[in-house]
Amino acid sequence: MTFETPPPPAMPPMPGQTPGPMPVARRRRRNLVIAAITAGAVAIGGGVFWLTRPSYGDIVKDCQKALAAQFKADEKGKPSACNDVKKDDYDALVLNAAMGDLGWLDDDGHFDERKMQEDTLEDMQP
Repeated sequence: MTFETPPPPAMPPMPGQTPGPMPVARRRRRNLVIAAITAGAVAIGGGVFWLTRPSYGDIVKDCQKALAAQFKADEKGKPSACNDVKKDDYDALVLNAAMGDLGWLDDDGHFDERKMQEDTLEDMQP
C-alpha cells in the first residue's frame, strides 16, 4: 500500500470574461483614490517645506551677526546673509551695528544718549 494523494478533481471550466471597458463606478472610485493620494502627498510635501524654512526672525538675526562681523573687519557692502531682509529692517540693522561699533549702546543693546554725548564731548576736547 502506498500513501500517495489522489489527483484533484477536475474543475469545471470558468466562464470566460472578455476584457471590456471598466465599469463607470469603479473608474470613478479609482480616480478619486488617485486624486486623494496626490493631494495628500502635495500637502505633506508643502508642510515639510514650510516647516524647514528659516523664519524671518532667524534671517534678521543672521544678518545682524554678519553686520557685526563686517564692522569688526572694516568691510563694506551688504553681506549676503542680508539679501532676504526688508530694506527698512536692513537700514535699522546697519544703524544699530554702527551705533554698537561706536559704543553708543547700553548692555541691553538700546541706544544710550549719554554715551553718545560723552563720546562727542571727548572728540571735541583738544
